Amino acid sequence: MKKSKALRRPSSPLTSILAANIREFRERKGLSQEEFADICGLHRTYVGSVERGERNVTLSTLEIFASVMGVSVPQLLTGKTSRK
Repeated sequence: MKKSKALRRPSSPLTSILAANIREFRERKGLSQEEFADICGLHRTYVGSVERGERNVTLSTLEIFASVMGVSVPQLLTGKTSRK
């Protein structure tokens, strides 16, 4: 049986939660996308595409985002209603 090489993507709700949380935490720190990207060692356009929910990030990138923001990876993946 031949395996399909279709790209695997996370669910849309999870991508939206991650995008909103990254934007919120970044803005709380008073950082522009460019400043945040520089601190993370990433390109500004990549950070922008993550914040728009266009990218499927790796675990290592999630760890970088969380570390720079001073939050945990689970906090980045948890919706607001669950964080209250």
